[in-house]
Amino acid sequence: MNIFITGTTGFLGGELLIELSRHPKVDKIYCLVRGLSDEHALLRLKQVFELHGDFFNEKKIIPVLGNLSENTLSEKLTSNVLLNDTDVVIHAAANTSFSKVFDKIVEEVNITGLEHLIRWANKLPQLNTFLYVGTASISGKENKNRVIREEESPNNKVHHVVKYTYTKMMGEIMLTNEIAPEKLLIVRPSIIMGDSRDWVPRSYVILWAFATVNLLRLIPAEGKSNLDIISVDYAAKAIIALLFSNRRRHRVYHISSGSKSATNVEKIAAVIAQFFPGLPPVKFVNFALLKQMNLWAKKSLPKGSELYHYDKYLEYWKETFGDISRMRILLAALAPYLEFAQMGQLFDNVKLIEDTGIDLPVPAHIYIKSSGNYIKNIDVFGGAAES
Repeated sequence: MNIFITGTTGFLGGELLIELSRHPKVDKIYCLVRGLSDEHALLRLKQVFELHGDFFNEKKIIPVLGNLSENTLSEKLTSNVLLNDTDVVIHAAANTSFSKVFDKIVEEVNITGLEHLIRWANKLPQLNTFLYVGTASISGKENKNRVIREEESPNNKVHHVVKYTYTKMMGEIMLTNEIAPEKLLIVRPSIIMGDSRDWVPRSYVILWAFATVNLLRLIPAEGKSNLDIISVDYAAKAIIALLFSNRRRHRVYHISSGSKSATNVEKIAAVIAQFFPGLPPVKFVNFALLKQMNLWAKKSLPKGSELYHYDKYLEYWKETFGDISRMRILLAALAPYLEFAQMGQLFDNVKLIEDTGIDLPVPAHIYIKSSGNYIKNIDVFGGAAES
């Protein structure tokens, strides 16, 4: 099997690349990589393997210089005759930013970039599978506090918290119209956070949000709402299991905790707090207080407002941030994460378990113990700028 994959220098894509490189049925892996040159692209791939000391096989792993934002990407890939023996395309790359500032870039990468790949993939002489990594969160804001099944999405009538989930929904719609159904495999991971193994995570995405929650300590969200989170190693393991399984019955799979391995913000925050003794206790309050927190950080919160009842936290914030206006940066970046956290969405994973035999994931509040020490290294303000 020869695989073309995108996103290999990213969070999930990096894990997929490592696992695929070990698989006995995989002969070659073509990796679309942004770079200044072929040499630079190769160096970036080697760094993916160096993080945890994995073996890099230069005969098996082949960089393909390119960018999803290139207008000529499909033509560039088509002209590369080396790629004509590709059996499987795995599209794991995406711009996952939640910030409205990056909305245009998110659409460009996640929708236009996918259009380029589809145009090229449909010309491949022996394409067997186009595997698209979507997200279970395309289900929309309307679906709260329940278990959601695969067949309920995509639904273009739902509303989205962020542009990212909208683009992933549109990507699925595009694929079902353009790729032959027998060749299409759509996987929808739920929230991917951290790694269940006791080592440095490949990315601090989502862990950043919990590091910020841990820093703030007074959290405007419903802490007990169900939260569907999986580790990156579980996501990669499940995707590869699906790729090599007999999955003719289904085309779309949730990769998720489901109700049996669900967690919530309160449980995760409690585990992380153990690594930071001496700080005020983590307390969850009404989401409406987020507006008051922003006003307080602007020094314009009206007298008598409810937030003043939490004077110990206000003093803690003054001591922690110095210039309290800096807190607004964190609150702006954290807001969509808090909205997701209190939606109470769980994603049914019965199809995944039945068709692969894979075990249920370890709940996030259990495996997060492996990442506690690494959370101390997270630059919350740097993470806010990138979110």
